[in-house]
Amino acid sequence: MLKRNYSKYQQESFYDKLYRYRGVVLVITLPLLLISFVLYMMPRPGDHGYGVKMQSGANRYAVIFDAGSSGSRVHVFCFDANLDLVPIGNDLELFVQKKPGLSAYASDPQEAANSLVSLLELAENAVPKEMRGRTPVRVGATAGLRQLAGDAPEKILQAVKDLLRNRSSLKSDPSDKDWVAVLDGTQEGAFQWVTINYLLGHLGKTYSHTVGVVDLGGGSVQMAYAIPESDAAKAPKPSPGEETYVRDMYLKGRKYHLYVHSYLRYGLQAARVEIIKAVGESGNPCILAGYDGSYTYGGVTYKASSSPSGSDVDACRSFASMALRVNETCTHMHCSFGGVWNGGGGDGQKNLFVASFFFDRAAEAGFVDSQKPVATVRPSDFMEAAKLACSITLEEAKSKYPRVEDDNLPYLCMDLVYQYALLVDGFGLHPSQSMTLVKRVPYGNNYQVEAAWPLGSAIDVMSSLA
Repeated sequence: MLKRNYSKYQQESFYDKLYRYRGVVLVITLPLLLISFVLYMMPRPGDHGYGVKMQSGANRYAVIFDAGSSGSRVHVFCFDANLDLVPIGNDLELFVQKKPGLSAYASDPQEAANSLVSLLELAENAVPKEMRGRTPVRVGATAGLRQLAGDAPEKILQAVKDLLRNRSSLKSDPSDKDWVAVLDGTQEGAFQWVTINYLLGHLGKTYSHTVGVVDLGGGSVQMAYAIPESDAAKAPKPSPGEETYVRDMYLKGRKYHLYVHSYLRYGLQAARVEIIKAVGESGNPCILAGYDGSYTYGGVTYKASSSPSGSDVDACRSFASMALRVNETCTHMHCSFGGVWNGGGGDGQKNLFVASFFFDRAAEAGFVDSQKPVATVRPSDFMEAAKLACSITLEEAKSKYPRVEDDNLPYLCMDLVYQYALLVDGFGLHPSQSMTLVKRVPYGNNYQVEAAWPLGSAIDVMSSLA
């Protein structure tokens, strides 16, 4: 009985003390509860910062179509929350291409759109089903579509928009002016510059630590490199209808003044037309001996035949320089060709990366290894290759250059001479200047990524969604 009463006294004493010190207990426990609540509500790894966890973690996808003059290509990229690339399967992107390009269907817009269906299906299959409705898709048409006459480009683009709205589960965003559009040359060049510098890890560094880019497509060639603010301030004002020479871009916390210019009609395939026009109807010293036929580009066919004496490097270079209009009056402080301001040069152009058809022809001519994505070359390497190609007949070239497609073989001498003339006579590079020829850029420890503008476009659209 005494023991029972003692326990009762002890229990009552505990509650009395708890009641007596209730204020202290509240002061201690309330902050702890608040802290616990805040920690519970904070976004965890894989959240997007709003307390709502998305499916597939923080990874996001982007689908970019490159509707070029020589063919259509689709790129699918996956990014993490830091905008770093995440593998898709065994590679860092899905990349598929097919020929011909949209411009080959100038008279049939619906067929042009339908040519993208197989690429679209592959792209959708690369994106998790639950992510497709949130995955932006863009179609960027380049020089081939820009050159079509009349309203053909608009009709083709509208057919592509209808295709994406009606047959695709990807996110169509009409508010994005670039979601299906003909890219102007400065956009194409700027995106290419972003792509290569992103993959090299140079974005966020000073402009002098970035690399310049020359991208040789089928219809146009772009030059892009970062310049100092003082040179940007001296940029000539573009004439009405012309593209601006300098684009300001904010990347990785740094502002870049990017000189970029697109030379329409000076892509590899379009330049053939300019050279054929410069030569005229007589035999062409840029075409391999033994060829007598025609060349079709942009829906127009031109007579093309070799000179009776065969191809000749020096004569071909003369006509290539004529086509480039290297002697046209320059009204600015510094010009490249055709009277175009060249940006002034400088540190941003010292390390030059050249891409697209530069790599393709170099590999086909055999002076770089097609299995290696990057090679160090000089402009003079293209001239040395041209001397070999121009010295043989078309028939001999069939066995000597088995990797060159039949349609391109008659113009191998022309292409190589033009590429040398473009770099040296056009852009003013020294023949022995070292430059990096790039097809795919190493990224991380085990991956290689296509050195093309679509990745820059993907980075742009994903940044706008952040």
